[in-house]
Amino acid sequence: MDLPKKCGAEKIVYTGNVFEVVNQPLKIGERVFDFEFVRRAPGVRLIIIKNENILLTKEYRMEFKGFDWRLPGGRVFDSLKEYQNGIEKGEDIMPHALTAAKKECLEETGLIVKKISHFHTSQCGVTVKWDLIYFIVTESKESPTGQQTEEGEIIYPEWKPFHVAKKMCINGDIKEDRTASVLLRFLSKE
Repeated sequence: MDLPKKCGAEKIVYTGNVFEVVNQPLKIGERVFDFEFVRRAPGVRLIIIKNENILLTKEYRMEFKGFDWRLPGGRVFDSLKEYQNGIEKGEDIMPHALTAAKKECLEETGLIVKKISHFHTSQCGVTVKWDLIYFIVTESKESPTGQQTEEGEIIYPEWKPFHVAKKMCINGDIKEDRTASVLLRFLSKE
């Protein structure tokens, strides 16, 4: 059985503000075809823990026309162009993700990261390339400036006991399914 192999440079056929559509020539046996997928710059999510509690944020989300419980987080790159430049240079994304995680922690929670480690990277799927990189923050301190949300962000951080966060994942209070899955994986180890 022949496995698919790249057989040429990818071609970006559409670029928006958030997503781009990409054609990648693939060869299987003697057959060559364009494999199409969409790509979005990766995001980070933070599992911030303290004394058997996890910090969740109640955030207004336009897509839900209401509030959602989430893990603090955001984009690794400020623009799709920055992400494309990193890909073209073959850069390791992890240092960028770590910087973004610390920045998002301060902005959304008012906490300064003291100790952080990579936990998991969730891949969206074959035809949608959008990784979410999860970090665990085990030590943090309050910033003297507090939360520094961006314009239009409405975010209320709240500490929840592990067992409550687990129930929130199961009953759908945390609507981002990938995050609920990763959080359940984390909580099952605690």
